[in-house]
Amino acid sequence: MEECISVFDMLKIGVGPSSSHTLGPWRAAERFLRELRDENIIHNVTKVKVDLYGSLSLTGKGHATDLAIMLGLSGEDPEYIPISNIDKIIKSIKDKNEINLGNENQIPFHFSEDIVFNKNFLPFHANALTFTAHINHDKEYISTFYSIGGGFVVKEERINAKKKIAIKCAFPFPINKATELLDYCTKENKKISEIVYENEKSMRSEEIIHQELIRIWNTMLESMYIGCHSEGILPGGLHVRRRAFDMHQNLIGLANYDSPQTWLEEIRKTEVKFRQILKWVSCFALAVNEVNAALGRVVTAPTNGSAGVIPAVLMYYLVIENHNAGEKEIKQFLMAASEIGSIFKKGSTISAAMGGCQAEIGVSSSMAAAALCELMGGTPEQVLMAAEIAMEHHLGLTCDPVGGLVQIPCIERNTMGALKAINAAELALETDPKNAKVPLDKVVDTMWQTAKDMNNKYKETSEGGLAIAVNMADC
Repeated sequence: MEECISVFDMLKIGVGPSSSHTLGPWRAAERFLRELRDENIIHNVTKVKVDLYGSLSLTGKGHATDLAIMLGLSGEDPEYIPISNIDKIIKSIKDKNEINLGNENQIPFHFSEDIVFNKNFLPFHANALTFTAHINHDKEYISTFYSIGGGFVVKEERINAKKKIAIKCAFPFPINKATELLDYCTKENKKISEIVYENEKSMRSEEIIHQELIRIWNTMLESMYIGCHSEGILPGGLHVRRRAFDMHQNLIGLANYDSPQTWLEEIRKTEVKFRQILKWVSCFALAVNEVNAALGRVVTAPTNGSAGVIPAVLMYYLVIENHNAGEKEIKQFLMAASEIGSIFKKGSTISAAMGGCQAEIGVSSSMAAAALCELMGGTPEQVLMAAEIAMEHHLGLTCDPVGGLVQIPCIERNTMGALKAINAAELALETDPKNAKVPLDKVVDTMWQTAKDMNNKYKETSEGGLAIAVNMADC
């Protein structure tokens, strides 16, 4: 039996640029600290070494994997750390050759020696990292984690499996496949988002659900706002110029606003011809992923590399389609989107290191298409059709980041995923589900088969595709 997956598992707040290569290793470092505390040995640690394997090693530098591990070992939380503190903490570790382990034990730490990049892959998953703590100079405590995409971290022995099954048993509507979800919607006469809400209520109060969903949306809105108001060159050596700033300036004109919310209201007043809509949606998506590329705070949706798709499509609905929409529609959108993402996670993968970019941009586009379709009045059958259409046209998409950075082609791909999601929703709304030929579950299965057949050099290794056709010198 699969574990239950909450909205707040699929949509996590964290720091860029990658959910699998930044947020996951960060969370793994936090879990390693918890293990040391549980064993009552954290104060006896004299040295820590971290080994990175597979995709984490091959593209880890470009994804700030090493920096995330140091921040995690320092006891910092990616959800709440002030972004302005990141550089200071990293600089202090490098300058002093010391790390304050869990903010409890100051030990020697040599950045260039104690994080080791191993190109070989471990068999369980492409994203592996092993922590080794030396205890009182004569013993070792070793723990291996796997970052499986979307910020999810597991151990091979899955010691928490029983806990996850127990949690799932609390769900009134346990779901693994789209057919099960549709059966619940039909029997209960509920929308997909309403089924999700019932499951969420079995885990937490309505007040907490409301607060956390709105906090997720506010983080998305803020990342769009920051990205649209930040100019310059992105870090990493590719010299990629931010584009959202200039695009936004041309679109917004001389509007007056002083916050993300008043900004949203001003956008509602702008011209909405087809070209402007294309530009606004693209601008929103670019903005989020430029923030992500600069180690800013975004929401994994379902990953950091695809973090711009869902905010861009939801913002499109709020500023173009329905000016009266508010918190009710925002929560509905996020819940519907998350369920589609969880179906892909259970039946396939949301890790580019396992499935290429179809697992990131493809899944995010599918999630956004479904959520938009529901808000536009689509039936559950049409919502699932929207999800299927969006993914069908991302099948086989490779992950080949230039320089191992989540910039080229990753940032632009979010604009494409968002626009495809809107198109997929509109196609589904104009189609009788009885005439559909391809069910969502078949596309999920096909995506997983495609992932397994895909050459590893196209799975976030920077060893194929654009990553070798375009090198750092070209930039």
